[in-house]
Amino acid sequence: MAMGNTVSTPIAEHSMLARLLSGVGRHHNIPLRLALWNGSQHDLGTSPRVTVHLPSPRALRYFFPPSLDNLAEGYVNGHFDVQGPAQDVVDVASRLAHLGVPMQGRFARLFSPTHHNRTEDSSAIEYHYDVSNAFYGLWLDSQMVYSCAYFPHGTETLAQAQTAKLDHILTKIMLRPGERLLDIGCGWGALVIRAAEKYGARALGITLSNRQYEMARQRVAQAGLSEQVEIRLQDYRDLDGRHEVFDKITSVGMFEHVGLNHLPHYFSRISALLKDGGLVLNHGITSTDPGSGSTPLGAARFIDKYVFPNGELPHISLALRDMQSAGLEALDVECLRRHYARTLSEWARNYEESADVIRTLVDETTYRVWRIYLAGCAHAFTQNWVSLYQILACKAGTGEALNPTPWSRSYMYR
Repeated sequence: MAMGNTVSTPIAEHSMLARLLSGVGRHHNIPLRLALWNGSQHDLGTSPRVTVHLPSPRALRYFFPPSLDNLAEGYVNGHFDVQGPAQDVVDVASRLAHLGVPMQGRFARLFSPTHHNRTEDSSAIEYHYDVSNAFYGLWLDSQMVYSCAYFPHGTETLAQAQTAKLDHILTKIMLRPGERLLDIGCGWGALVIRAAEKYGARALGITLSNRQYEMARQRVAQAGLSEQVEIRLQDYRDLDGRHEVFDKITSVGMFEHVGLNHLPHYFSRISALLKDGGLVLNHGITSTDPGSGSTPLGAARFIDKYVFPNGELPHISLALRDMQSAGLEALDVECLRRHYARTLSEWARNYEESADVIRTLVDETTYRVWRIYLAGCAHAFTQNWVSLYQILACKAGTGEALNPTPWSRSYMYR
C-alpha cells in the first residue's frame, strides 16, 4: 500500500490495510470506527464513539501520518466525514496522532516564525474576528466575551463565569470611579461597559476588527454610556503616551497576536501609556514549552493556517522577561489553564447545539474549521499543551508610589 499522495488498493493491498487496522485495534483500543468506500468497517477499539466515513482510497493519505494537522486538513476540506461529538473526535485524533509521531523531535513550533506589520496584523485580526457577529453570538455568552472565563467555585454557568472574569480583572487593577481605563483589543466591549457601569470608570476600548468596533459602539450607546466609554478602530501602536496616559490598562486575549519578536515593543508601549502609580493586567495564552514555544502532534500548523494566521505564543518566562525589560514589574501571576479548558468545552458544546443555525451563516469549510478548532483547543488546554496567565504589573522602580497595591493580595478576592 502506497503511503504517498495517492493510495491504490487492489485486493492484496486492501488485505494489508485490514491487517494494519486490526493491529491498531488490538494494541491501542482507540474508540474509532472507519467506514471504508467498499462498505467494510473496521473498529480500532471497543465501543466506538466516533465514525469516520472514507469515500475513497485517496482519503487515507490524511491518516498516514496521522498528525493533528493532517487529520484536521482532511476533515475541514471535506475529504472525509466524521460522526460523533466534537470533543470525542479530537480525543480520537490525538490518540491516532500519538501513534504516528516519533517520540524524538515530535514537538513542532506552535507557529512558524512570522513577520508582523500593521497591514498583516490587521488582516489576521479581520480573518479571525470578522466572520460575523451573529456567528459568535450563537456560542458565546450574551455579553459576547471571547476570552477565558473565570470559575471561582467551578460550578458557575458560562455567563456567570464571564462576568466573574470581568470583575476579577477590574478588581485586580483596583479600578476606581473617575479613573481612565484603556482596554487593548476590546472585542465587543464587555469589559469597558462593565468598567463604566459597575466601577464608574472612563474607558477607551480599541480594536482592529470592523465588526467588533461597530457592535461595541452600538452596545455602549444602548447602555447609555457614550459619555463614559469610547470605542476606537485603532492600533495600540498609534496611541501616543505624550498626549494620552491611563490610570489602568487591560489587554485580554490580544498579545497572542503581537509576535514574539515584538513583545518588547508591545510592553514598552504599555509602559509609556501607563501613569506612574497605575496598574496593567495582561491576560493571554502562553506556550508550556520553555524552549521553543510549541505544541505537539501538528496541531499548530492547522491553527496557523485556518484560524489564527500570524499568531505566536510566548512562554510565561518570556512574557515576564520582556515586561521587566520594558520597565514593568510583575506583581501577581495567576494561571487560569483549567478555566480556559472549561470555557472552551462550554463554547464547543454551544457550537454543537447550534450547528444547524451556524451552517446557515457560514460555508461548510468554515463550519468544520471552527468546530474542530474549539474542541481541539479545549483538548490542548486540558492536556497542558498550552496555558493562560493573568499578569498584574506596575511601573518598575524604587518609589512606593509606583506600586499602589496593598501588601496582601487578599483585596483581589473580597
